[in-house]
Amino acid sequence: MSTLTLEVVAVDDHVPGIRTLTLARPDRSVLPSFTPGSHLVIQCAGGANAYSLTGDTTAPREYMVSVLECPQGRGGSRWIHQTLAVGDTVEAHLPRSAFAPVLRARRHLFVAAGIGITPMVSHLRSARRWGRDVRLLYIHRQGRDAYVDEIRKLTDHATIVTGRAAFQSELTTALACQPFGTHVYICGPSQFIDDVVATATASGWPPSRIHVEHFGGELAPGDPFEVELSSTGDVFTVEAGVSLLELLTSRGYAVPSLCHQGVCGECRLPVRSGTVLHRDLYLTEDERRDSMMACVSRASGRVELDL
Repeated sequence: MSTLTLEVVAVDDHVPGIRTLTLARPDRSVLPSFTPGSHLVIQCAGGANAYSLTGDTTAPREYMVSVLECPQGRGGSRWIHQTLAVGDTVEAHLPRSAFAPVLRARRHLFVAAGIGITPMVSHLRSARRWGRDVRLLYIHRQGRDAYVDEIRKLTDHATIVTGRAAFQSELTTALACQPFGTHVYICGPSQFIDDVVATATASGWPPSRIHVEHFGGELAPGDPFEVELSSTGDVFTVEAGVSLLELLTSRGYAVPSLCHQGVCGECRLPVRSGTVLHRDLYLTEDERRDSMMACVSRASGRVELDL
């Protein structure tokens, strides 16, 4: 995969616990454009992490990402918060998106919690540029109001709350009163996503109009599923809380891996049959038809791998 060498040209720490980096080519030339909702995979201490791009999507000269410090994480966020400074360089893969807007949608309803607001910002920028109809519902902790000022400049249709009761009330109302053809986009912690999806489903929203963006490495244990290997016919069970990558490695199969968060693409496996529950931030919709990321994705029932 092509990579970019990017220089840190600005650091913003005004929101406690969230560091915003502005990145540019060393020669300040134009960077590749990207789809709204895209992320940038940055090589960090301990591996590679994906961070949502929040700046302009078309011919940008800078990329912007905001990183929540996670003391209990794998070290990438701590490295960004405690080590990176203006003038340092990082290696990054080209932007990718599994959270693009559905262009045929009549309206786009964005629902975000905490740092999950970051992919929504590029969506809002693009919507303003192209005149798309959007609504935003955003819940954050007191004092962690990332991008609130920017959001208010980008749309007049944002509802921002800090309390769970107020959020639930606004969510129920928002899901009940959208015009036919609206698509909803959800990003935040895994439990938040599951709860919003459950509320939308109970309100009659079909799965085809519900889109989610999970944080890499923050995935629920999942249910057990079976794996069949086409080369040997072996069948074994991947238990809840164990990744396919972990199990294959423990059984002696050499599967390349790097990030263990579904962002780098190293552990991609070919799938012959079965229903895959994709939880990665790497594969495109077309690629998901016959591939899965062993580090984070799971299956329903049995999946057959060309391995």
